[in-house]
Amino acid sequence: MKHTEAWKRNAPNEIKIGLISVSDRASKGVYQDEGIPALQAWLMKAISNPCAFHERLIADEAEVVTETIVELVDDLGCDLVFTTGGTGPSRRDVTPEATLDAGTREMPGFGEQMRQISLSFVPTAILSRQIAVLREIDGHAALVINLPGQPKAIAETLEGLKDAEGTSLVPGIFSAVPYCIDLIGGPYIETDEAIIKAFRPKSAIKK
Repeated sequence: MKHTEAWKRNAPNEIKIGLISVSDRASKGVYQDEGIPALQAWLMKAISNPCAFHERLIADEAEVVTETIVELVDDLGCDLVFTTGGTGPSRRDVTPEATLDAGTREMPGFGEQMRQISLSFVPTAILSRQIAVLREIDGHAALVINLPGQPKAIAETLEGLKDAEGTSLVPGIFSAVPYCIDLIGGPYIETDEAIIKAFRPKSAIKK
């Protein structure tokens, strides 16, 4: 696949991140989307690398969700794509199925850990169907993760559980994201350890 001008990075370690809010009402302007601003603010605090964000606010339509993920990865070269919303049991919640359609391989550990974290706060976390996948194309791969729609739940899922002293009790999912991006050929992501510590095997840590 020929990489276009849109694929260019402003710095070698720049991370290209797609943010997709899946909401019928927010996409129609009925209310203000809160998922993307909260997610972007958290990522800007947590990631030390320069970041390029590509935002999309779309309706809860499976085909649209799939096409948007494909566009962000294939046309814009995103390394990481997050969706927010549309992962519950209602008939309009189609984000997990649409994400699977865009993916080439599922990464089930992310969904398992997200539910584990959320269960520490609410018993209804078992109703969440959030998943993660890889989308692999010629010369490029991206990690795609479904997140909750509520800002508080987004931060809890990414950061995990900490005690009053700030010691990690249950690891947030983002601690595993940088090494995953390493393994699929993306930029080396460094984090602010006060927010989230990226875990890598010693052999994978760059000095």
